[in-house]
Amino acid sequence: MAATPPGGGASYGPTIFLSAGEPSGDLHAAPLARALRARFPDARLLGLGGWRMAAEGTELLADVSELAVMGFAEVIHRLPYFLRLRRRVFSALQRERVDLVIPVDYPGFNLRLARRATQLSIPVLYYIAPQVWAWHASRARSLARDTRAVAVILPFEQEFLRRAGATAQFVGHPLLDVPAPTAALEEWAARWRLDPHRPVLALFPGSRAQEIRRHLPLFSDAAARIIAAVPDVQPVIAAAPDTDPVIYSDRRWPLVDSGCGLLHHATAALVKSGTTTLELALAGTPMVVAYRTSVLTYQIARRVVRVPHIALANLVAGRRLAPELVQDAATPETLAAAVLPLLNHRSEERRAMVDGLLQVREALGSGGAAERVAAMAAEILEGRA
Repeated sequence: MAATPPGGGASYGPTIFLSAGEPSGDLHAAPLARALRARFPDARLLGLGGWRMAAEGTELLADVSELAVMGFAEVIHRLPYFLRLRRRVFSALQRERVDLVIPVDYPGFNLRLARRATQLSIPVLYYIAPQVWAWHASRARSLARDTRAVAVILPFEQEFLRRAGATAQFVGHPLLDVPAPTAALEEWAARWRLDPHRPVLALFPGSRAQEIRRHLPLFSDAAARIIAAVPDVQPVIAAAPDTDPVIYSDRRWPLVDSGCGLLHHATAALVKSGTTTLELALAGTPMVVAYRTSVLTYQIARRVVRVPHIALANLVAGRRLAPELVQDAATPETLAAAVLPLLNHRSEERRAMVDGLLQVREALGSGGAAERVAAMAAEILEGRA
């Protein structure tokens, strides 16, 4: 786009504010920044994000490492910081004469950002919609009110948000653009000093410090029980990107890069509920899903969450494809019992799950999500939406 400022003069590119408040948002917003730059070479990109967005030319007001907290109880002590940040961002919307706001996930902050942008008559294109289907319909109505369009990445979200009045478009899941591993199993195993002929159990305790502290001891105890039953099993811990290695200092099992090599080459996985369940689904790796949080957060969530499953892979499948164990139900004994059949290539449980994961992959669409969102942005900036 090349626009002309009031009164004529030289053309200029749009100013686009991208807001990603956690590492996963930075991961998906960076390709979008690249796609926006391809469409609008003179655009100015600014906002909240991480090193990936910065590498694509986004001017950052704050880094995601300062923003990533979770749970009701955990947010309270950071409230003064978030209030100061909100004032800075809201001021920047006017001061920098922003033409378009693109919030990326992170609803606690970004829904307020969308509201303020709308009040300032700045169009909003929300990418990776808040999981309003899991909470309550009022947020869906707020999303419809405060956005020009919503780019959704889960197939069932489009119709749900359209019923609430939003202009929603399914763009496919950005994980489909992550390249498959180039290293064969033998090469990958040699890199991490693993035996390629023995089963690998991947432990994914989460990406945030508080998640890892809650899930890693639990998963490690479960792995010990699994080894007692199947001594050949090799447990490995998935190291979350951008996480201080100190958090893993008490680990009992090797620490392995959590990238696509582990996702594809693991025999089975024990995973904290979240996006990793979709990554494992795309890799075709059977999994058991667990989740623990603070007592306060859990009690509140029990009263407001309105979905039949906690795992995204199960929600996309529309059924309990992978076992789910939550809070007190997630014990070393129950987790080990659920994982053991998945390590047996001849078991009915493993065969059924592998077949179901193929259906999840098909439901997630095709690659090119960032380019589709950039096209939606172009329609808004050029007055066609």
